[in-house]
Amino acid sequence: MQQKRPVVMVIMDGIGINNDDFGNAVKSAYMPTLEHLLETCPNIQIQAHGTAVGLPSDDDMGNSEVGHNALGCGQIYAQGAKLVNESIASGRLFTSQTWQTIVTNCLEHNSTLHFIGLLSDGNVHSNIAHLKAMLIRAKEEGIKRARVHVLLDGRDVGATSALKYIEDIENLLSELNDGDFDGRIASGGGRMKITMDRYEANWEMVRLGWETHVLGIGRQFPNATEAIETYRTELGVIDQDLPAFVVAEDGKPIGTIEDYDSVILFNFRGDRAIELSRAFEEEHFDKFDRVRYPKVIFAGMLQYDGDLKIPRRYLVTPPDIQHTLSEHLIKYNLKQYAVSETQKFGHVTYFWNGNRIEKFDEVLEVFEEVPSDKVPFEERPWMKAAEITDKLIEALESGKYSFLRANFPNGDMVGHTGNFAAAKIAAETVDLCLARIVKAVDRTGAILIVTADHGNSEEMYEKKGADGSIKPKTSHTLNPVPFIIYDKKEKRELKDGKFGLANVAATITELLGLKKHEAWEESMLKS
Repeated sequence: MQQKRPVVMVIMDGIGINNDDFGNAVKSAYMPTLEHLLETCPNIQIQAHGTAVGLPSDDDMGNSEVGHNALGCGQIYAQGAKLVNESIASGRLFTSQTWQTIVTNCLEHNSTLHFIGLLSDGNVHSNIAHLKAMLIRAKEEGIKRARVHVLLDGRDVGATSALKYIEDIENLLSELNDGDFDGRIASGGGRMKITMDRYEANWEMVRLGWETHVLGIGRQFPNATEAIETYRTELGVIDQDLPAFVVAEDGKPIGTIEDYDSVILFNFRGDRAIELSRAFEEEHFDKFDRVRYPKVIFAGMLQYDGDLKIPRRYLVTPPDIQHTLSEHLIKYNLKQYAVSETQKFGHVTYFWNGNRIEKFDEVLEVFEEVPSDKVPFEERPWMKAAEITDKLIEALESGKYSFLRANFPNGDMVGHTGNFAAAKIAAETVDLCLARIVKAVDRTGAILIVTADHGNSEEMYEKKGADGSIKPKTSHTLNPVPFIIYDKKEKRELKDGKFGLANVAATITELLGLKKHEAWEESMLKS
């Protein structure tokens, strides 16, 4: 096939489709550009959650990582929770060399097994069920002491649901604890306060996490429940924003990480796990002063970066994603451009390219990162959308690229704050940028695709309890996302049927006049 005009793809991160007005910041927002495209252009709703992106069931919310994996590779791979579920159910996790090394280390040194991770069943970064299975197995293996360092969610689950998960783990530990086993929660804090930074946006979060989990430095409480209840009373913040705490007895932390201990980071998603992994594994580490660098056996649930081998040890083998769209276009010698700000830069590069940091081709792939502001997203909901738009338009008008993609993080990052007014501004910001992009597409004769990787801002409230009380919803959603083709030069039609994010790659190649890879899902275009 002969190559056609360039294709520009806009990913409106966290902007799904919800016909309900309740809590719908997208529907409430003034978005004339998106509305016009939906009214005048070929468009359908596509799935961005559950089995469509390789998650265990259609009750599982999508997320940016699996969404961009599916967009970038045109296929559906078993992802995250599903991979770990299968490994635990089959017993492969516990027969792995890494698990055996961890156990042997604890038994030989009579040392402690530490678990660090997000304590929820959100199935985006982690699942509490995986932690529970490993605690049970640890006792069966003869390990004497376990300490759990909990990161509180309130983002992929209810905004103030932390105590439910704390109670769940405390109940299990009470059942396991006896004269031969001592398991306790040792430290914790909100996921947006400590430990779970990503893309090196704020190493201070990781430093605070290191002090809390490893050194036992921080405000002390007799247990996690009292810490959470105290902070809520004092600060009135949701779970993800709770400060760090250390569980102590007689003024002494009960769970510092010492030489010859074993440590498992039980998050399975990579972006917010890489930095802590580096702090544990890099001998010559310069991002912050670790004060003390314990000699431990460290492992991740998965390997979070296959190219950089982070971490060196991991419990479950991640999906080996092959035949990505980027690789396919390189075979045709087509140049590509990707841009976003720091908060989502890895999604249009690392996750898009099949969990690979390095480029497939240094010349044919051009990536631009706009540094994110280090402020709460609800205080600046426009984020760096204007700068992303500037760079995308400049790249398009240069005439150098056949395929260009941009992610606008606003709908997701601001949606996670639970602030309806800010989320409305975030959606309107994306629409303003979309209007500029449409004009640039007209000037250059390109083809525009508009879609999203999952929903969020279209469902900002949820009803809780028998009294029907309303609370902010900070998680992703189960809603479909739009898929729109804007092409002023050729008439386009889309097929009827049930499609998902994995169908986008084949659609792009068809618009470019190329054949899709045989492993991919089908194109959504009517031929």
